[in-house]
Amino acid sequence: MPRQRPRIEFPASGDAPALALPAIGQGTWYMGENRVPRRQEVAALQHGLDLGLELIDTAEMYADGGAEEVVGEALRGRRDDAFVVSKVYPWNAGRDSAIAACEGSLARLGIETLDLYLLHWPGGIPLDETFEAFERLRDQGKIRRFGVSNFDAGNLRAMEALPAAADCATDQVLYHLGSRGIEVDVLPWMQDHHLPVMAYCPLAQGGRLRAKLLSSTVVNEIADKHGASAAQILLAWAIRPACPQHERPRPVIAIPKASTLAHVDANAAALDIDLDADDLTRLDNAFPAPREPVSLDIV
Repeated sequence: MPRQRPRIEFPASGDAPALALPAIGQGTWYMGENRVPRRQEVAALQHGLDLGLELIDTAEMYADGGAEEVVGEALRGRRDDAFVVSKVYPWNAGRDSAIAACEGSLARLGIETLDLYLLHWPGGIPLDETFEAFERLRDQGKIRRFGVSNFDAGNLRAMEALPAAADCATDQVLYHLGSRGIEVDVLPWMQDHHLPVMAYCPLAQGGRLRAKLLSSTVVNEIADKHGASAAQILLAWAIRPACPQHERPRPVIAIPKASTLAHVDANAAALDIDLDADDLTRLDNAFPAPREPVSLDIV
C-alpha cells in the first residue's frame, strides 16, 4: 500500500470546519521584488496548486504588498484550489487598524476572504485588542481563521489568558534542522493544544546555516539513500510525523518559497520521502536539539 502523504489539520473555528492540508505549502517571502520575472513567480505558485500544495502564505510586509499581488494573480480563476494565509504588521493590528489592513490585503489578493490571518509578530498593541479585531473580521466573513506568528513559549502561555485564544489556529515560526529550539517548549505547547505549527524558512533560507546543512555528509548520505536532494531531506525532516524518541504526533506544515517549476516539483516530491528511524537518529545526532529553552529564532 502506498504511503499516505503527511497532512496537518487546522481545527474547526467559528463556522469553518476542521480542514486537512498537505504538510508542505508555498511561501512568498521575496516575491514581488522583481528578483525574477513576475510571470515566473505566478507560474510557480499555480504549478504548486496543480501539485496539491494548497496553502499559500504571504504578508502585507512582503514587498510592501507586492507578494500579495503576485498571489492574487496566481489565484485568478482558481480561488477554491488554495488555502490563503496573510499576516498583519504588529502596528496595524489595532481594533480598527487591523480591519483596514485586512481589507487592504484582500484588495491586493483580489479575494473576498482569507482562510487564515496571522499577527506577524508580537508588538505594542495589546493582544486582546488584536484578537477582538480578528473576531470582528471573522464575523464579517473576511477571514475564516486567525492565529499568530513568531510567538515564543512565553507569548503563547500569556495568550492563554485571553478567551479568544481558544480560537488561535497556529503559530508560524522559524524551524529547520539547524534551528530546533521550538522543540523544547513551543512545539510541546502546540501539541498539548492540538494545533499545527507553520514552519517558515524550512531550508534555512534566512539563516547562516544553510550551506552547512546542504553540504552535511549525513544529510547527503541520507539523500543518496532516498534518491533525493539534500534540500528535500531537510523538508522531509521538518514535516516528519513523529520524533524518533516517541510517537506523539507533531503536525508541522513547511512553507518553502519556490520561483521555478523545477523547484516546486522538488518541494512537492519531498512529501513522498519516508525517513526511517535510522535516518532520524543520524540527523538528530548531527544536528541535536537544545535541551534547555533558547530564544526564538526570527528572521
